[in-house]
Amino acid sequence: MNKYLLSVSAFAFASTAFAQDVDDIMIGPDRLRADAITVIATGSDARIDRLGQPVTVITADEIKSIQGPDITRVLERVPGLTITRNGGPGSFTGVRLRGADAEQVLVLVDGVRMEDVSAPAAGFDFGTLTPGGVERIDVLRGSNSVVWGSAAIGGVIAIQSRDLNGVEASAEYGANESWTADAAAGLASDRAALTLNGGYTRTDGISAAAIGTEPDGFRQYRIGGRGRLNLTDQLAVVGTARYADSRTDIDGFAAPTFTFGDTPEYQDTRQASGRVGLRYISDALTINTGFALSDTKRDYFDPTFGTAPSYGYEGRSERADLTGRLNLPANFTLDFGADSEWTRFFSTFDAEAKANLTSGHALLGWSNGQASLAAGVRVDDHSRFGTAWTFGANGSFGLTDNLRLRASYGEGFRAPTLYNLLSVYGNAALLPERSKSYDAGLEWGNRSAPLHASVTAFRRDSRNLIVFVSCASLNRCADRPFGLYDNVGNARAQGVEAELGARPTDTLHLQAAYTYLETENRTAGNANLGKDLPRRPTHALTLSSDWTTPLAGLTLGADLRMVGDSFDNASNATRLDGYALTTVRASFPVTEKVELYGRVENLFDQAYQTVATYGTLGRAAYIGLRARY
Repeated sequence: MNKYLLSVSAFAFASTAFAQDVDDIMIGPDRLRADAITVIATGSDARIDRLGQPVTVITADEIKSIQGPDITRVLERVPGLTITRNGGPGSFTGVRLRGADAEQVLVLVDGVRMEDVSAPAAGFDFGTLTPGGVERIDVLRGSNSVVWGSAAIGGVIAIQSRDLNGVEASAEYGANESWTADAAAGLASDRAALTLNGGYTRTDGISAAAIGTEPDGFRQYRIGGRGRLNLTDQLAVVGTARYADSRTDIDGFAAPTFTFGDTPEYQDTRQASGRVGLRYISDALTINTGFALSDTKRDYFDPTFGTAPSYGYEGRSERADLTGRLNLPANFTLDFGADSEWTRFFSTFDAEAKANLTSGHALLGWSNGQASLAAGVRVDDHSRFGTAWTFGANGSFGLTDNLRLRASYGEGFRAPTLYNLLSVYGNAALLPERSKSYDAGLEWGNRSAPLHASVTAFRRDSRNLIVFVSCASLNRCADRPFGLYDNVGNARAQGVEAELGARPTDTLHLQAAYTYLETENRTAGNANLGKDLPRRPTHALTLSSDWTTPLAGLTLGADLRMVGDSFDNASNATRLDGYALTTVRASFPVTEKVELYGRVENLFDQAYQTVATYGTLGRAAYIGLRARY
């Protein structure tokens, strides 16, 4: 992508305030915008401008302006974040933060961990998630396993569904016979609130195989909800739920050539998740406790051999958790938590396997308004691999009213999945992957201010990375003839992130997010020692603009996403060329409550790939209608 660069010389965040306006939250004596606080750094409400860790919050208004069912177009506005996708809409979509693998990024939807414990790496598939019904997205970059435990090596992405007092609905149609419809309705009072949301998406799609001619479609219907009941002024029952059923057409390796191309295969994925709990708030103590469930079923079909599934997987996680904050004298706070998670999986090829992970953590913080410091420790005890300790610390110092210096050190770990440990390719002797992450930066203002700018330098060293190896390397060909997993990988990722936002007038908003990334395989004795990690572009840049014109409220927007060259494989033998994608957007208020909108994605019909041999969308236009009551 160098050629392109040269050519351009909080899940339950709002619920903490119960009946207060979602744009007006109290933190101690301060009244702040909701997007100025987050729980993603400490597990409790914290002001973003006092954190030592870089956090980006994208709100519902910005999500709505971007348009469409592809949530990755929203996430691309976050510095340090890149996307890979195995085909068109609905195909497996991985999100990387600061060069970490997709499975090393913890994803939370309404406070529920969305790991697929039956998958080889347990990474969340963003191809199954749309922005319909989403209130906000919080992204923390850097290792933070002290608060969040396993998988928080690259960072944490927390997605919160909407709280409504009214009705909202939208529908759009576009390229490749694509249809999307979303609706949400809610009631709210000082005592209780309930919001339900649902949606449907379908598209004929494109061929998953780049050389293919048969389109591979996608279909999903989804339903969800959230609610609260205030038992007293300080105690409330809160709950969330989500269900999504997806069908994704895929390509494969058909006889007699067994080369990647058109096949009639498809995948059914059913995801169910939810959490119910209690939230207590007083001046001295906040406690949030509950029970969460996440269940994923994946079945794969090949109609060539009949209507029954060819094979399938099922993974389930049940989690009891408690987090809280104790306000101490002399501006000190103690954030604490404990949880226990029970996981199990089985597949067509594997008998049921189970594991339990029990954890506890504490984070001591101090802030006097100008300076903030925090340090913490976590211990995790896994029924299969034993005990892991994790440490972290961060600080922030206000140099002027708008300029602050921040720095953090964080450790991360990712527990081996049950698939890694106990499947037909499993290795029960696996240890958790570990990381040490460092960053330091300067930040001016915040994302909602007239001027916002930040720059951050970061480094992360990872060890014990789990990779698939031949059976001969461990002398296990007797019981693992096709290979198995082992802790043999070490890696480094380092670079610089920069973000700029400006509102020169009340009607114009300009944004830029840039990442420079260096990655290196540091596994001693490995044939790929010193080579780049696969699918990690050196450069990534997003430019965005939104302008509300004087013409009856007509809003025009544009996005430019530029991604540099990278390699598709660990040996760096297959290059992925950089690319630049342009999207233009418009919206027009037909009435006070009805809005017409449309966009053209990949305006210049750029040919590109994020995964070698997989197809990507060309130029595509969409038109839609939104209403609220």
